[in-house]
Amino acid sequence: MNRRPAFWSFASGAAAVVVAVGLVALTMPAASASGRATGRPGSLFDDFNYASSTDPAIGRHGWEVRTAAGGPGVEGATWSRDNISFPRVDGQKSLQLQMTTDGTAAGTTESEFTQTSNTAREGTYLARIKFSDAPASGPDGDFLNETFFAIGPLASDCDPKYSETDFSEYLPNGGWGVTNHLNSETTWYTPGESCSDSVENDQDVSLNGWHTIMATISDGHVRYYVDGQLVADHSGKYYPREDMAVDFNMWLIDLTGHSGHDTSVWHEAVDYVYYAQDQVLTQNRALHKIRSLQQHHVHFLNTTVG
Repeated sequence: MNRRPAFWSFASGAAAVVVAVGLVALTMPAASASGRATGRPGSLFDDFNYASSTDPAIGRHGWEVRTAAGGPGVEGATWSRDNISFPRVDGQKSLQLQMTTDGTAAGTTESEFTQTSNTAREGTYLARIKFSDAPASGPDGDFLNETFFAIGPLASDCDPKYSETDFSEYLPNGGWGVTNHLNSETTWYTPGESCSDSVENDQDVSLNGWHTIMATISDGHVRYYVDGQLVADHSGKYYPREDMAVDFNMWLIDLTGHSGHDTSVWHEAVDYVYYAQDQVLTQNRALHKIRSLQQHHVHFLNTTVG
């Protein structure tokens, strides 16, 4: 499948074999395998208790709402601040990402909500996400990408230190030549027109509704889970080599799937996100830590260090 990384505008394609391994529960030493002496494991937690996309607390908490032009997605589309909101979704205060299109580049708006600091690498990542198989309004059929990932800086084309782990790229209508719904996990070595190199697993499955997306990065393996089930295990040269930022975005792959001229509005919602730095947790253990924070009315916490 010819596809692109969740942030950078380069082409790629690769495949991987799913390896069935058991869940583990351990805490890595203070000096992690990445060589970063963190002193103690830190955590990032946010349940997105913000008033709007202009809430000053977003910046104070290290997040940024993207408005800058560029890839991925349709050339000429707009990354709109108005596409980020914080409504109650099924009773839960949530981050809501929106993508809209009328079938033209000028009539397409996308969304991205990202941490601005690169402090994430090894450890456990988890988010509770509501994916959409159909638009909230307008015609169905668009080839869009609903995502959760971690990404590092790209120093140059074909940067050998570049790191990106796509925990979930959900295509409700397919894309890049695929016509069925598809969920993908991709680990990147480097992007570039002449050097794109990544490893990918795909599942032909509907993820409509709420799901728990989790990954653990440790001991040379990036293991990806959907609702507690291992779906991919990537290793070797694809293992992250630099610190990354946690990111969510929603964008249109191309214009070919749109029907008519009416505008379609798509939503992806995130109840919460959690990252345990240098700690490999089972899903149950991670959810226990999240429930403890919620019971103590903690809406945001970030003790991670780079």
